[in-house]
Amino acid sequence: MASVTSLASTVDQRIADALSAALPEAGSASPLLRRSDRADFQANGILALAKQLKGNPRELATRVVSALTTADTDPGADADGPAHGTGHRTVPDVIKDIEVSGPGFLNVTVTDRAIIETLAARAADSRLGVPYAEQPGTTVIDYAQPNVAKEMHVGHLRSAVIGAAMVEILEFTGEKVIRRHHIGDWGTQFGMLIQYLIEHPHELDHKSGSGDSNSSGGSGDSGADTSIDGETAMSNLSRLYKASRALFDSDEEFKARSRDRVVALQAGDEETRAFWQRFVDESKIYFYSVFDKLDMEIHDADVVGESGYNHMLEETCRILEETGVAVRSEGALCVFFEDVKGPDGNQVPLIVKKSNGGYGYAATDLSAIRDRVQSLDATTLLYVVDARQSLHFKMVFETARRVGWLNEKVHAVQLAFGTVLGKDGKPFKTREGETVRLEDLLDEAVERATAVVQEKAEKSGLSEREITENGRYVGIGAVKYADLSTSAVRDYKFDLDQMVSLNGDTSVYLQYAYARIKSILRKAGDTEPAARPELALAPAERALGLHVDEFGEVLAEVASSYEPHKLAAYLYQLASHFTTFYDQCPVLKAETPAQVENRLFLCDLTARTLQQGLALLGIRSPERL
Repeated sequence: MASVTSLASTVDQRIADALSAALPEAGSASPLLRRSDRADFQANGILALAKQLKGNPRELATRVVSALTTADTDPGADADGPAHGTGHRTVPDVIKDIEVSGPGFLNVTVTDRAIIETLAARAADSRLGVPYAEQPGTTVIDYAQPNVAKEMHVGHLRSAVIGAAMVEILEFTGEKVIRRHHIGDWGTQFGMLIQYLIEHPHELDHKSGSGDSNSSGGSGDSGADTSIDGETAMSNLSRLYKASRALFDSDEEFKARSRDRVVALQAGDEETRAFWQRFVDESKIYFYSVFDKLDMEIHDADVVGESGYNHMLEETCRILEETGVAVRSEGALCVFFEDVKGPDGNQVPLIVKKSNGGYGYAATDLSAIRDRVQSLDATTLLYVVDARQSLHFKMVFETARRVGWLNEKVHAVQLAFGTVLGKDGKPFKTREGETVRLEDLLDEAVERATAVVQEKAEKSGLSEREITENGRYVGIGAVKYADLSTSAVRDYKFDLDQMVSLNGDTSVYLQYAYARIKSILRKAGDTEPAARPELALAPAERALGLHVDEFGEVLAEVASSYEPHKLAAYLYQLASHFTTFYDQCPVLKAETPAQVENRLFLCDLTARTLQQGLALLGIRSPERL
């Protein structure tokens, strides 16, 4: 596997070298290169440089061009080069044309040969020439955090989908990634549930496992009894919760016994812990069934809930108090912040330990940071959590910095996400005003997508098995892409009709572009894709090739900024470029055999890039649709 230097990086370096040669006083100034509508690239760094040097930007730009280029005096210039006597300035191996425009911009056009040769190098590499990060670290990603004994709803979708995409992207760029699913498996409600189950043991009348599996398999490897499905498991839990809640609210003696049971749970009582484990195991059966529908792998070893840090809470509080980071206030252990105040102007503290001796969420979150930094050697902690928790995590992170768990070598980031809205722009609810169950939403998406696939099935000759399978891939892909194509921090409207549309910025559009390319490659028969650097390229070929070449740079940006929507945007633009290419440049009926091979080469590399990009977003790419 060999990384490939992009054309943008090559051109940027050439101009940077020319800047240093023509303007030594500029030091290591950046050309500020970007893609341009007027040429392949535009460098506008000379404008700021001219201001710094108090010079005329066009004159400085002209000096840089002179340092960069050689006059084209070769009468035997190939089809890719400018004609003799045009006065164009060229760097024969990469740059075809460079000119000064506007107040001092440099417009750069690269050679057709450079485009195809660069793409050929990418095609020869299994990673498409995408380099690994120069200094990879260890990132712990906290995402997909459902609650034990509670149904997953549409609000759980974003953390799961965004987090899973960032796992794939970071791992692809060379980062060591440790997954953590911080499930809600602790709290006073378990006293009520456990006491009710002890008094009504028939309510969970099937055998549950111990939950101590060491399996490294995918969804459903918790070690719990898998003889029942997720729907049944959650139905049992929901029935139990409603019954126990009704009794808790109506029977004071049961309420007292439930509170005693909480104390027993926290004290580690063996019988109570065994019942608690049953709830966790039943819930995992359900969780894994939903994640399986989402086409996500969840490994049991990565599920470390709130209870996983119970043994650290006392020590965490002791360290915070002894270092003076936390102080006693009205009996509670608190951390105060100058910039966090309530409506009355008084500081609002982060409560680590309550006045009654109970631990707040902050104690668990801070203990998790300690564990992830000290035991897992994390250099980055990435939390994919709702934007409405931003203040809480701001306070937790600042507390961890004050005590030294976070520092220059270890930092924490919240990848905050917005709310899923209905078509009306209001929080997504059922007609009855209840939260939408996630599995119902996924089932409907697959049903809608299957109908879309069915419409095209006769023309493409799909079997019933393929229709069913592709309906699932398209439906789940549509849900994921709708989420990932929106900037995470923004709210977005959940509109299934639009999500499964063949037109516009949807995963279906991308999947059909991929399937179309695979169809072209099948129809080519024995004609193999082959790069032909000697050929002149049509504008649509150039545009497609240049966009394919940007893949690695886009991934690097997404990995550093934690913005998967930028990868989704890149893939949509790639599919759009391919559509234009397909409309304007005949592939199998091109003018010459060499042109057929070259266009098949562009098709093949585009398909590989689409497939890899979609896979990083957790979306499948069926070869026939």
